[in-house]
Amino acid sequence: MNLKIIKDPVHGYVEVEEFALALLDSPPLQRLRYVKQLGFSFLVYPGANHTRFEHSLGTMFLADVACRRFALSDPERTLVVAAALLHDIGHGPFSHASEPLMEEFLHRTHDDIELIVEEQVGDQLRASDIDPDELCAIVKGKHPLSGIIHGDLDVDRMDYLLRDAYYTGAPYGTVDAQRLIRHLIQTPEGTVLDENGVNAAESLLIARTLMRPSVYYHHVSRIGETMFQLAVLEHFRDEPVAEAQKMLRMDDSACMHVLQTSKNPVARALAARLYERRLYKRALSVGSDQVNIAGFLDGVPIEKCRDFAIRIAEQARLQPHEVLVDIPSVPSEMSLGVRVKNRHTIVDFEEFSPRVRTLNATRRQQWRLGVYTIPGQQERVADAACEVLHIKKPTRQDTLF
Repeated sequence: MNLKIIKDPVHGYVEVEEFALALLDSPPLQRLRYVKQLGFSFLVYPGANHTRFEHSLGTMFLADVACRRFALSDPERTLVVAAALLHDIGHGPFSHASEPLMEEFLHRTHDDIELIVEEQVGDQLRASDIDPDELCAIVKGKHPLSGIIHGDLDVDRMDYLLRDAYYTGAPYGTVDAQRLIRHLIQTPEGTVLDENGVNAAESLLIARTLMRPSVYYHHVSRIGETMFQLAVLEHFRDEPVAEAQKMLRMDDSACMHVLQTSKNPVARALAARLYERRLYKRALSVGSDQVNIAGFLDGVPIEKCRDFAIRIAEQARLQPHEVLVDIPSVPSEMSLGVRVKNRHTIVDFEEFSPRVRTLNATRRQQWRLGVYTIPGQQERVADAACEVLHIKKPTRQDTLF
């Protein structure tokens, strides 16, 4: 069997089998070398320049470990490993930063990879006796084997927590992935966790909770994302709708070049600010106790956020592009669908670990609605935002400059 050995800083030596080598060198996967895993987090953490390509390789490695642990047949293992390798080829430039744009203009998410698979790697998959439709179903979480890369204790999440912590230097993403996988048991009723793996599972949940405010939702990263999204919206204003399809398939540098040379002056100015790290500032950052949270449970579409921003800008006597509103969805409840097996019985994970309730309460408290503006206008914009968004007047420590 022809194997390629790749040295990965997170997992060590990763073996790539012959069936995966052709996929590894395919255009959609090679494109991921130029798509940052953490979008604009490099504006906060200078080391966060790792890519979706590295993450895909790491996810493939852990998927293979899990498949062997579950003693899957060779065809099943090949299918899951290929799906793990290709699971992120649907991401747009700067990863999750372009996801709202993809949903708004293309009406799809990064998990909808059917078209890319069929156009660019379908023949390669079939040559290895891999069904492209089954692979896409695994990526979308609609296959009996999906749980390995798309579940409660999936290898996708294990890899990105380890990798993001490594490259940002944040000390919160510690996950003992190998131990966790070793203590997962496949049963006719589904995946069960041996009680000796409970601590490893808890460490994954704690890592997710701590990485959220310090990395994934850090305010500087969110400001960068919302500036980028507005730049793209402004660029699309002067371009045909087909431009969205083309642009959201680009890598990071190609997308930035388009924005830097856009016919739209606002798009160009925002791209220049991002490139030079002349970022907008926080006018407001408020938690769920200061707004009507029921209206924001599922997040707010990008165009609705722009409507809010335009109204706030008008009230603050600023230009529409000088105000940004960022309303992420409220964190969903973490719930491990796996059950825990001890010597006597099988019980729900939550019965075995009361920490889950505490972590869910912490995640809800971490949620923030952000309003950003150009330097020097924070106070005026904060006052206008409180009125437009019906925000309880924040105390001095809630108003961040």
